[in-house]
Amino acid sequence: MVPGTAARSAAALLLALAPAGARAAPLDGYVRRLEYAAVVSDLNARLLATPSATRTLEGWCRAHRLSDRPAIVADRIAGADKPIAPEQRARLGIGPDEPVRYRHVRLRCGDRVLSEADNWYVPSRLTAEMNAQLDGGDTPFGTVVAPLGVARRTVSAEQLWRPLAEGWEMFRDVEATDRTVPPVPAELIRHRAIVVDQTGRPIAEVAETYGAPLLDFMGAR
Repeated sequence: MVPGTAARSAAALLLALAPAGARAAPLDGYVRRLEYAAVVSDLNARLLATPSATRTLEGWCRAHRLSDRPAIVADRIAGADKPIAPEQRARLGIGPDEPVRYRHVRLRCGDRVLSEADNWYVPSRLTAEMNAQLDGGDTPFGTVVAPLGVARRTVSAEQLWRPLAEGWEMFRDVEATDRTVPPVPAELIRHRAIVVDQTGRPIAEVAETYGAPLLDFMGAR
């Protein structure tokens, strides 16, 4: 099944099964909440199913016309290094003395920042050319290491925004639902994952937060 298909099908079913009064009355807030919930769920499913978050973001940017040039650029964020924790070293399968490099970036499509990512990677498990690209360029990590046949192993996944109130599926009276959609928060989804090469060897751990600009196309509908 194509990632996100189940989420879209579920949303269509929910709309079809909504109380007749809800569909007939001008309850734009209720319907919009359903739409936002379906879209965020679809995005989350796509990101969890992909071997490359960069490619998924690029495809999302192209499909939803977020930029005239749907290419992902990694803007480096200068600042203090984030030391890697012992449990992260354990997940990467490296000892306490193995060198690890840290990269903090914002992934941008056009002028929209779609996500912010912390990346701890093991340079000895990359090629010299890959390390040079990561040290001095703005190419996203996923693009640089793609020749290694990478995949992702999810460590944690959290949906930070749920447009529908808790227990909404039990509502039968439309008056019990909010009629307005709350402002989209700055942060939508947070994932942590281990990136592995084609042999299954860990090469990096990433912590990614996906933001509101991913939903900018919704405002134009």
